[in-house]
Amino acid sequence: MSIRVGIVGISGFGGGEALRVIAGHPAFDLVYAAGDSSAGQALTDRFPGAPQKLAGLVIQKWDPEYLPDLDILFASLPTGASAAALATVPDRVKIVDIGGDHRHVDGWTYGLADIWPERIRGHTRIANPGCFPVATLTALAPLLTAGLIEPDNIVIDAKTGISGAGRGGGDSRFGYAETNENLKPYGLLEHVHMPEMETTIAQLSGGSAAGLVFTPHLVPMTRGLLVTVYCRGNATTAQCLDAARGFYAGRPFVRVTDRPPQTKWASGSNLSCVSYAADPDRNLVIAMGVVDNLGKGAAGHAVQNANLICDLPETFGLEGAPIWP
Repeated sequence: MSIRVGIVGISGFGGGEALRVIAGHPAFDLVYAAGDSSAGQALTDRFPGAPQKLAGLVIQKWDPEYLPDLDILFASLPTGASAAALATVPDRVKIVDIGGDHRHVDGWTYGLADIWPERIRGHTRIANPGCFPVATLTALAPLLTAGLIEPDNIVIDAKTGISGAGRGGGDSRFGYAETNENLKPYGLLEHVHMPEMETTIAQLSGGSAAGLVFTPHLVPMTRGLLVTVYCRGNATTAQCLDAARGFYAGRPFVRVTDRPPQTKWASGSNLSCVSYAADPDRNLVIAMGVVDNLGKGAAGHAVQNANLICDLPETFGLEGAPIWP
């Protein structure tokens, strides 16, 4: 089987990670790569480590009117840059949008693959979840659906590596000297992932996500993301772990652990790691989630969604172990 795929936004971190995963996929054949800053370059000049089978591929200027014959298009564009362009892509081309323009938008399926795989199969327009929502919602979904926590007044404390900010732009805030030996919060009260998480928490729980607080922090590492989520509920730690193990039974990419997860457990992979700590006497449940922000938080999840819509095994191209150390 050969499924013809393309990547737009290949010069960025998300697009580059999609290239890395797709290059080793047993069914996907990368035949089209597009970008702006890299247009006209040979793919192997931009990515010298790319397989030699891609040596003849030249990065094109992104223009949806001049797409070749594709089965799937992966779009890794900044938020605000994909909606108009992707609307002109022919219906016969399946799209997985790694960017943020189509999450919970009519006509697009929200691709939370580990939680709602059945909602994704058979659809052709998939909105990949954001990296923070993936880690947060994967940890919360078993508790919300089992009624072990209250859906309102949830507090999310999140840490992400620098690559979560993307490759583009010349802002020195993301340069080495600005980020090394530094830790800073950002996007307070207005982060773009807030509405996505509010909507999904309400859908999972059947209640309201009013009072949700989300504070992301930039930490001096390249990749990795950890969320610590504070919730109200009188469940025990064992009940939370049991609920998660039951919820994710048979799901290939979620690991439920007794110990608090670490970012290196998922580095370079499509894994999500979740764990819990609870104190019923204090009506407190702490849910923890870890993903690689470029893997499960972006390109790996996109390939998992593409496998689902192509009726392939979810694990195709995604079975590699995390990088350690």
